[in-house]
Amino acid sequence: MTGGPGGATPRRRLRRRAVPVAILALAVLLVATVLWLRPAEDRPAGDTAEPVDLADLPHPSEVARPDLSSAETRDPADPLAEGPVDAPVVLVVFTDYQCPYCARWTEDTLPALREHVDRGELRIEWRDVNVYGEDSARAARASLAAALQGRHADYHQALFAGGEVRPAAELDEDSLIALAEELDLDVERFTADLRSEEVARTVEEHAAEGVELGAVTTPSFVLDGTPTVGAQPTEVFLEQVEAALEEAEA
Repeated sequence: MTGGPGGATPRRRLRRRAVPVAILALAVLLVATVLWLRPAEDRPAGDTAEPVDLADLPHPSEVARPDLSSAETRDPADPLAEGPVDAPVVLVVFTDYQCPYCARWTEDTLPALREHVDRGELRIEWRDVNVYGEDSARAARASLAAALQGRHADYHQALFAGGEVRPAAELDEDSLIALAEELDLDVERFTADLRSEEVARTVEEHAAEGVELGAVTTPSFVLDGTPTVGAQPTEVFLEQVEAALEEAEA
């Protein structure tokens, strides 16, 4: 077991074997999704390339998806996780606190999934990949600092309040500490954790693991080993969870 706030086992050997396949499959899935959903009129003006016949492309649902079960840790000491460690279904969420689609997903879809968490059917494990840079990484450190006080859900929700991202200027250290005070956290402890090397190291490891698994765009998800790219409609996630629950009970 590695140390750190999460105490998670990284399983790096297994992940490295899955990386090339995972990245390729996710890339194909992303391209296929974009091309299927992109209206013809949205092509750039002056685009003289031969039009793509969608009949020649696989539907996103037909793209082979790798088994990324190694993404989940089921670590009972993971402060970023919601739900029982032995839940039949695990959803790993790769996110970024400057990602507007992550904010929208948190507002629109997360509450419905948390109903499954409350019933003990689903465990959610959060991983911040910070593709938007240092402001995102600082927010991720703050989120983990709140998690170490058992308040990750509250802090995460506050950073995405109303389904909107905060301006980068509101992700500076003073603003993040002020938010902790608003949420009635132990501010002295929060500040120490926010600045700690251990928390910074854990955030960096989570970001690296996300990239290794192919989560190079946010939000990305792994539900019981199956990747999903983008903030799909709520119904998509609920159907996936229900299907995974049925499979677990079979």
